[in-house]
Amino acid sequence: QVQLAESGGGLAQPGGSLTLSCVASGTIIHITEVKWFRQVPGTKERELVARLRGGINSEYSTAVKGRFVISGQNASRIVHLQMGSLKPEDTAVYYCNVAGWSAGWHSFDSWGQGMQVIVSS
Repeated sequence: QVQLAESGGGLAQPGGSLTLSCVASGTIIHITEVKWFRQVPGTKERELVARLRGGINSEYSTAVKGRFVISGQNASRIVHLQMGSLKPEDTAVYYCNVAGWSAGWHSFDSWGQGMQVIVSS
C-alpha cells in the first residue's frame, strides 16, 4: 500500500509564495504520474492545477500557469508544488495524487490527506 504525506500548507500573503511537498512511502517500483488538485471548501469540484508525467512533461491549469511549478523525483519519492505570486483565489485545500507501480507490479493511485492553503493579507 502506498501512502502519501503532505506538508507545507498554511497562510501566505497575496504576492507571496509557498511550497507544498508530498512524500510517497511503501513498496514503490515506479511513479508514472503526479498531480496536484485543489478544492475550495464548500464546493464539490476538485480542480486539477498541475500534473507531471514521466518526471518530464508538466502541464498546468490556466489559473496557475506561470505562477506554479510542479517537480518530483522518482528516486526520492518526493513531489513539490512551488506556488508563487499567490492570489486570494488560490485559497483552497490542496491534494497530491500519485500513480504508478508497486510491489508485484500492482498499479496504485494514491491521494494525500489534503492541506489548507490560505492567501490573505
